Amino acid sequence: MDYTLLLIQVLNGLQLGVLLFLVASGLTLVFGILDFVNLAHGSIYMLGAFVCASLTYALDSYLLAVILALPIIGIIGYLFEVFLARPLYSRDHLDHVLGTFGAILVIDTIAHLIWGPAGIAIPLPNYLDGQIKISENIELPTFRVLIIIVGLLAAFGLLWLVNFTRLGMLIRAGASNRTMVSALGIDIRTLFAIVFAIGATLAGMAGMLIAPITEASLGMGNNVIITAFVVIIVGGIGSVKGALVAALLIGLIDTLGRAFLDDFFKIFMSAAAAENSAPAISSMSIYLIMALILSFKPNGLFPPKLR
Repeated sequence: MDYTLLLIQVLNGLQLGVLLFLVASGLTLVFGILDFVNLAHGSIYMLGAFVCASLTYALDSYLLAVILALPIIGIIGYLFEVFLARPLYSRDHLDHVLGTFGAILVIDTIAHLIWGPAGIAIPLPNYLDGQIKISENIELPTFRVLIIIVGLLAAFGLLWLVNFTRLGMLIRAGASNRTMVSALGIDIRTLFAIVFAIGATLAGMAGMLIAPITEASLGMGNNVIITAFVVIIVGGIGSVKGALVAALLIGLIDTLGRAFLDDFFKIFMSAAAAENSAPAISSMSIYLIMALILSFKPNGLFPPKLR
């Protein structure tokens, strides 16, 4: 086995995992705590990439663009909650799906009008566009390593916020019994808007981090939102810890499957058949893993203690 290739693919899997976590953590906060199905969460991910791209070219600095784009996306998330999500809280999940699907169409159209149909590539500064030399034969892309570090810091920061701060205590209490929290004098509407803004900021951050590798493009959030729902179901709806573990697990399985599954299939089938079937099986693998885990743990790997 080529261990250098294995290490690089593990790195790629961790990178995908932390990006999935950033999207899924916000989604699990909104879905698990507010009981709101937000299909438009992926559109916030896309807006993060586009806003960051525009600011990067305007300011000629990617890092400064990210710093300024994060609060902008947070404000967009806050306004989304106030004007779209809040009127739908009292309705059933079908209305949530219909309302947020309509929001996807509106946001995609607005993005098309502002940024056009073509994608926007984001240039990286030289100090992020290099390689980190691990050994004589192993070099890792600096920016991919940075993505992993930033994603893990965001994960532990969110875990600390939810479990060890007053805001986190109120969020958990609101998820458990919002009527009682309101009766104690807490402005539950503002609390939920803050939760929504935090979730949007995390999704936007993921878009900002992936855009220099791919590009900011229309509809880029439509595929990631499906995988993000798989992550929160596997991890346990409403569980930040579960979202982190499931995202890393799915990221590694998906990446390693795409890299090595065809070699495994070549053991018992022709090379052409292996190369044709491996990508399809790899794409299915995350759903197979979800079915397998849910057959043993129907509430996910780490379901919240209080629901």
